[in-house]
Amino acid sequence: MNEYKPSEIEPKWQQYWLENKTFRTDDTDLSQPKFYVLDMFPYPSSSGLHVGHPEGYTATDILARYKRMNGFNVLHPIGWDAFGLPAEQYAIKTGTHPRVTTNENIDGFRRQLQALGFSYDWDREVDTTDPAYFRWTQWIFLKLYEQGLAYEASVPVNWCPELGTVLANEEVIDGKSEVGGFPVERRPMRQWMLKITAYAERLLQDLEELDWPESIKEMQRNWIGKSEGANVVFPMKTADGDVQESIEVFTTRPDTLFGATYMVLAPEHPLVDRVTTDAQKEAVSAYRQTAANKTDLDRTDLNKDKTGVFIGAFAVNPVNNEEIPVWIADYVMMSYGTGAIMAVPGHDERDWEFARKYDLPIVEVVKGGDVTKEAYVDSQDGICVNSANDEVSINDLPVPEAKKKITKWLEEKGLGKYAVTYKLRDWLFSRQRYWGEPFPVIHVDGQPKPLPEDHLPITLPDMDDFQPTKTGEPPLAKAKDWLETTDPETGKPAIRETNTMPQWAGSCWYYLRYISPDYEKGPVDPEKEKYWMPVDLYVGGAEHAVLHLLYARFWHKVLFDIGVVSTKEPFQRLVNQGMILGELEFTAYKDAAGSYVPADSMNGTGDELERVKLEEKDVEKRGDRFVLKGTDTVVDARSFKMSKSRGNVINPDDVVEQYGADALRLYEMFMGPLEQVKPWSMQGVEGVYRFLKRVWRVFIDEEAGGLNPAVRRSVNSGGTPAVAPDRAQLKMLHETIKKVTEDIEGHRFNTAISALMIFTNEAMKWDVRPVEVLKPFLLILSPFAPHLAEELWEQLGEIEGGKGGAKKTLAYEPWPEYQEELLQADTKVYAVQVNGKVRGQVEVPSDRATDKEFVLDAARNETAVSKHLEKGQVVKEIFVPNRVINFVLK
Repeated sequence: MNEYKPSEIEPKWQQYWLENKTFRTDDTDLSQPKFYVLDMFPYPSSSGLHVGHPEGYTATDILARYKRMNGFNVLHPIGWDAFGLPAEQYAIKTGTHPRVTTNENIDGFRRQLQALGFSYDWDREVDTTDPAYFRWTQWIFLKLYEQGLAYEASVPVNWCPELGTVLANEEVIDGKSEVGGFPVERRPMRQWMLKITAYAERLLQDLEELDWPESIKEMQRNWIGKSEGANVVFPMKTADGDVQESIEVFTTRPDTLFGATYMVLAPEHPLVDRVTTDAQKEAVSAYRQTAANKTDLDRTDLNKDKTGVFIGAFAVNPVNNEEIPVWIADYVMMSYGTGAIMAVPGHDERDWEFARKYDLPIVEVVKGGDVTKEAYVDSQDGICVNSANDEVSINDLPVPEAKKKITKWLEEKGLGKYAVTYKLRDWLFSRQRYWGEPFPVIHVDGQPKPLPEDHLPITLPDMDDFQPTKTGEPPLAKAKDWLETTDPETGKPAIRETNTMPQWAGSCWYYLRYISPDYEKGPVDPEKEKYWMPVDLYVGGAEHAVLHLLYARFWHKVLFDIGVVSTKEPFQRLVNQGMILGELEFTAYKDAAGSYVPADSMNGTGDELERVKLEEKDVEKRGDRFVLKGTDTVVDARSFKMSKSRGNVINPDDVVEQYGADALRLYEMFMGPLEQVKPWSMQGVEGVYRFLKRVWRVFIDEEAGGLNPAVRRSVNSGGTPAVAPDRAQLKMLHETIKKVTEDIEGHRFNTAISALMIFTNEAMKWDVRPVEVLKPFLLILSPFAPHLAEELWEQLGEIEGGKGGAKKTLAYEPWPEYQEELLQADTKVYAVQVNGKVRGQVEVPSDRATDKEFVLDAARNETAVSKHLEKGQVVKEIFVPNRVINFVLK
């Protein structure tokens, strides 16, 4: 082979790796140091991989290959998060069974990943739709049930009739489904719930031990939403003054109790039915109906107009015995706190807007603002005012002290107590779909009952009709032969659970199944779990910052509590790769007269101007901006998220076909820091492709074929070195080894590639290219461009007596170590001053650089210096080792 041809080289090595199971993890010896590096496994969609997928996968592959060469036992697996709505929707449209679609999509993804040369252990591949896998998903659910962490409840849910399923709040946008844009309505349904709230404090506290991006930790903290404060009891009075009911509220600001001038209940609060007066029942009923059709996100939108209805009843403020009106409003949620709030309009913007709208009193209780004009909300460290009764005063106290004092008084009087609450809600864990894990549950005499473990897995029935029912019953309700069964314990008639688990279920524990995918006694082999866990590095998109990571952490903690796993947390280190945007798009603007308008001088949005789409050839870069070629007119240059609608999606298959997998891998790492958002550029791909061709030419003679004469000259016919590397070549090599090693460890893959490019440019200039230098270079290149490195390693084997050989991979060759002494230059340069002014410089051998007399003598004999020394008498010689010499003349 003369030219660099990825289309021939890459399939050859991919086949070799697969046939020889090169990257199979051998964990029979558990004494070796381990490195478990994990990609967030993909949902195998029909559209296949896009170029965003390989970014994280390439980063983990570089690390996996690097760690293997450093003697680590590496676990680097892949699998498929394959249950999900898209396959079911496709089945509804076409009649194709979701299993068929899913298998085809998995085959496509597998082909694409193997074509990119990722060093996965394919013997550990998992598929969440495989009964051998979801048997253990069902087993974990049974354990959750046994621990009291799974229960049935009738809850208001986001029901999409068109999709025939319940959607999470995050899957509803402006009242429509994220998938398909179909109308969504609120309705109560029987659902399975998981009590994640029981683990709220542990999920919060254990974040501190994790090496995760602080932004991701903060998102989880906010989602958990811990609040400290007090539960306070507000008695209610009837018209004749008798106390019949009370409202308990949670507040983070008990110091503002004296400023509570009205109360608000969630529309769903059970107290509403009991205390609403006859005169207000019609208005309250109408308002509750309207609220029931809103999603939680709609109701809590801070920007929306605040609405509510007075229920006709009053509560008594326990700190001042004043009667305050009770309202209902949809911005108060039954699922947070107690479903009731005390409103302090003087110090809460939402309460202030509500009070102004409905003409309710506003009282200042923390000094600092003008509450007649707006709420004073910067009150966390303020001083309390207007806050005293006959028994207690918190006036003139700072807020933190006031909180403690008033809470203590409430507890003494039996009117309240210190409390902690969380914004986190129990996890709605069921979907009205066919294509999901069946619950291992039957209903006997109308009550849920878990099935015995020896009945697992509960598999899906074969069906032809996946159409959702209009009543909300799941498709599984149509499978009568499957649906109707008997209780294995009592023999009574039973009905199977027809809901299925959400897609999150399989992804909550897949990292454990990779450890022992064929283990039959549980979800994971205990001995191997202790060796491999926790995951050392987890790489994936930031879009999974909350839900997937929170749910997986929850399940892991439950498994820890029941002795299945040995670690409190599953993922020790987390890295989020940045999004890859489409190519830069260039737009110029013209006014009505047809003249170009600079993009940086437009006022407003530019809607009144004509937009002119430009090609890259029409513009040129000037500084940090782009202008119309040959002009000073600035044009708009920006990248957008890849989408089919914009037509800017890049298919990795196309890139591999034109430039090869090594070029794609290398470019995705060279674009910039892994965590940054970056625009795609085909010119950039061409650039790294040219670099790979230069690497090829360092080794290969493209005209005559075979090894480059500059390489052959470095080795005798017997394979022994004919020419030793010179000092400059060794220095270049060891500088590169040091830089690449440190950059891989620091995940600075782009700068590691820069170092490889610098080495290659230097090596191209060498008349003799010693194999002793080229082999270590191939080893440090191999994690980035493994196909090319393997091919050249094999070629070098030809002149080393077959040591490299076609049957010997470099994947487990020891990683080169740099030698500190070889990083030093052969010579040192001193600046030479005469009376403080630099008059010349002198270069001395490094091994004599600190020999004062030798260096001074060399400096005296330097022509540019000696002529100045002749002008006077040297009275002092200043010698600063490795830096400067100064002759002081009289």
